[in-house]
Amino acid sequence: MTTATLPNVTLTTQANVYFDGKCVSHSFTLADGTKKSVGVVLPATLTFNTGAAEIMECVGGGCEYKLAGSDEWKSSGPGERFSIPANSSFDIRVAEQYHYICHYG
Repeated sequence: MTTATLPNVTLTTQANVYFDGKCVSHSFTLADGTKKSVGVVLPATLTFNTGAAEIMECVGGGCEYKLAGSDEWKSSGPGERFSIPANSSFDIRVAEQYHYICHYG
């Protein structure tokens, strides 16, 4: 099931812009203190590094991803998630657009 709305959030209005604008996100905090971000990746092949563990939830579009240490590209579409361990990285390929929520921790 795809997350459509997130009630009762505190949104950081300054955007996080990565890779010359190929990825733009906004950070927010839920009422219970949980931190997340929501954004879009435009067509590109990019490598992201993680500090905390992350779960990427696709809410629109799609992507292919490859976790560090793997040679296998996997697909992720609306309603699907993939997990990345802390202090790791992943490659992402986007053909059109990938809209996501990043769940930290």
